[in-house]
Amino acid sequence: MSFIHGKDTYFSLGGVDLSAYTNTSTFTRGADVHDLTTYGKSDHVNAGGLLTSAMSAGGTYDNTASTGPRGAIEPLIGTTVTMIRRPEGTGSGKPQDSVSVVVGTYVETNPVADYVQWSVELTGSDAVTSTTQP
Repeated sequence: MSFIHGKDTYFSLGGVDLSAYTNTSTFTRGADVHDLTTYGKSDHVNAGGLLTSAMSAGGTYDNTASTGPRGAIEPLIGTTVTMIRRPEGTGSGKPQDSVSVVVGTYVETNPVADYVQWSVELTGSDAVTSTTQP
Protein backbone atom coordinates (compact mmCIF):
# COMPACT_ATOMS: atom_id res chain seq x y z
CA MET A 1 0.00 0.00 0.00
CA SER A 2 1.23 3.47 -0.86
CA PHE A 3 -0.06 6.53 0.95
CA ILE A 4 -0.70 9.69 -1.06
CA HIS A 5 -0.23 13.20 0.34
CA GLY A 6 -3.09 15.64 -0.34
CA LYS A 7 -0.77 18.57 -1.12
CA ASP A 8 -0.45 17.50 -4.77
CA THR A 9 -4.22 17.49 -5.48
CA TYR A 10 -5.23 19.35 -8.64
CA PHE A 11 -8.63 21.07 -8.87
CA SER A 12 -10.05 23.04 -11.79
CA LEU A 13 -13.49 24.47 -12.40
CA GLY A 14 -14.73 25.78 -15.72
CA GLY A 15 -11.23 25.53 -17.19
CA VAL A 16 -9.59 27.58 -14.40
CA ASP A 17 -6.93 25.86 -12.28
CA LEU A 18 -7.83 26.75 -8.68
CA SER A 19 -5.24 24.45 -7.07
CA ALA A 20 -3.07 27.35 -5.85
CA TYR A 21 -6.03 28.74 -3.86
CA THR A 22 -7.42 25.41 -2.58
CA ASN A 23 -6.46 23.66 0.64
CA THR A 24 -9.41 21.28 1.07
CA SER A 25 -11.69 19.32 -1.23
CA THR A 26 -14.10 16.42 -1.04
CA PHE A 27 -15.44 14.29 -3.86
CA THR A 28 -18.49 12.14 -3.11
CA ARG A 29 -19.99 9.45 -5.31
CA GLY A 30 -23.12 7.55 -4.36
CA ALA A 31 -26.43 6.20 -5.56
CA ASP A 32 -30.12 6.63 -4.87
CA VAL A 33 -31.55 3.85 -2.70
CA HIS A 34 -35.16 2.80 -3.29
CA ASP A 35 -37.25 1.01 -0.66
CA LEU A 36 -39.09 -1.94 -2.24
CA THR A 37 -40.39 -3.41 1.02
CA THR A 38 -43.82 -5.05 0.78
CA TYR A 39 -46.36 -6.22 3.33
CA GLY A 40 -45.31 -9.22 5.38
CA LYS A 41 -41.58 -8.39 5.41
CA SER A 42 -39.69 -7.91 8.68
CA ASP A 43 -36.73 -6.21 7.02
CA HIS A 44 -36.39 -3.55 4.35
CA VAL A 45 -35.77 -4.62 0.78
CA ASN A 46 -33.76 -2.02 -1.13
CA ALA A 47 -32.56 -1.52 -4.68
CA GLY A 48 -29.92 0.79 -6.08
CA GLY A 49 -30.87 3.61 -8.41
CA LEU A 50 -29.25 6.45 -10.29
CA LEU A 51 -25.68 7.40 -9.44
CA THR A 52 -24.91 10.75 -7.85
CA SER A 53 -21.82 12.89 -7.38
CA ALA A 54 -20.99 16.04 -5.47
CA MET A 55 -17.91 18.03 -4.62
CA SER A 56 -16.90 20.79 -2.28
CA ALA A 57 -13.69 22.77 -2.22
CA GLY A 58 -12.30 25.68 -0.29
CA GLY A 59 -9.20 27.58 0.61
CA THR A 60 -7.62 30.93 1.18
CA TYR A 61 -9.13 33.89 -0.63
CA ASP A 62 -6.98 35.73 -3.16
CA ASN A 63 -8.21 38.88 -4.87
CA THR A 64 -6.50 38.12 -8.19
CA ALA A 65 -9.15 39.47 -10.57
CA SER A 66 -9.77 36.70 -13.09
CA THR A 67 -7.99 33.64 -11.74
CA GLY A 68 -8.62 33.93 -7.99
CA PRO A 69 -11.56 32.07 -6.45
CA ARG A 70 -13.99 35.02 -6.42
CA GLY A 71 -13.29 36.08 -9.99
CA ALA A 72 -13.35 32.53 -11.30
CA ILE A 73 -16.30 31.08 -9.35
CA GLU A 74 -18.87 33.86 -8.84
CA PRO A 75 -19.70 34.19 -12.58
CA LEU A 76 -20.31 30.41 -12.69
CA ILE A 77 -22.95 30.23 -9.93
CA GLY A 78 -26.03 28.48 -11.30
CA THR A 79 -24.29 27.28 -14.45
CA THR A 80 -23.00 23.87 -15.53
CA VAL A 81 -19.26 23.62 -16.16
CA THR A 82 -16.57 20.94 -16.14
CA MET A 83 -14.81 20.07 -12.89
CA ILE A 84 -11.51 18.18 -13.00
CA ARG A 85 -9.89 16.68 -9.92
CA ARG A 86 -6.62 14.78 -9.78
CA PRO A 87 -6.32 13.35 -6.26
CA GLU A 88 -2.66 12.32 -6.71
CA GLY A 89 -1.59 15.41 -8.66
CA THR A 90 -0.69 15.76 -12.31
CA GLY A 91 1.37 13.06 -14.00
CA SER A 92 1.31 10.13 -16.37
CA GLY A 93 -0.69 7.15 -15.04
CA LYS A 94 -2.23 9.07 -12.14
CA PRO A 95 -6.04 9.11 -11.71
CA GLN A 96 -8.28 11.91 -12.91
CA ASP A 97 -12.01 12.49 -12.38
CA SER A 98 -13.94 14.77 -14.70
CA VAL A 99 -17.63 15.61 -14.46
CA SER A 100 -20.08 18.32 -15.47
CA VAL A 101 -21.18 20.11 -12.30
CA VAL A 102 -23.76 22.71 -11.39
CA VAL A 103 -22.03 25.42 -9.39
CA GLY A 104 -24.18 25.86 -6.30
CA THR A 105 -23.21 27.89 -3.28
CA TYR A 106 -20.08 30.08 -3.12
CA VAL A 107 -19.20 31.30 0.39
CA GLU A 108 -16.61 33.76 1.68
CA THR A 109 -15.78 33.69 5.39
CA ASN A 110 -14.08 36.63 7.09
CA PRO A 111 -12.66 35.69 10.52
CA VAL A 112 -11.48 38.65 12.58
CA ALA A 113 -8.05 37.22 13.36
CA ASP A 114 -7.27 35.22 10.22
CA TYR A 115 -7.24 35.31 6.42
CA VAL A 116 -10.44 35.38 4.39
CA GLN A 117 -11.52 31.88 3.32
CA TRP A 118 -13.75 30.68 0.46
CA SER A 119 -15.71 27.52 -0.32
CA VAL A 120 -17.92 26.21 -3.11
CA GLU A 121 -20.52 23.42 -3.34
CA LEU A 122 -20.86 21.53 -6.65
CA THR A 123 -23.47 18.98 -7.74
CA GLY A 124 -22.64 16.47 -10.46
CA SER A 125 -24.69 16.51 -13.65
CA ASP A 126 -24.31 13.27 -15.63
CA ALA A 127 -21.66 10.56 -15.42
CA VAL A 128 -18.25 10.93 -13.81
CA THR A 129 -15.40 10.04 -16.15
CA SER A 130 -12.57 8.41 -14.22
CA THR A 131 -9.41 7.90 -16.26
CA THR A 132 -5.66 7.76 -15.89
CA GLN A 133 -3.69 10.70 -17.17
CA PRO A 134 -1.67 10.07 -20.34
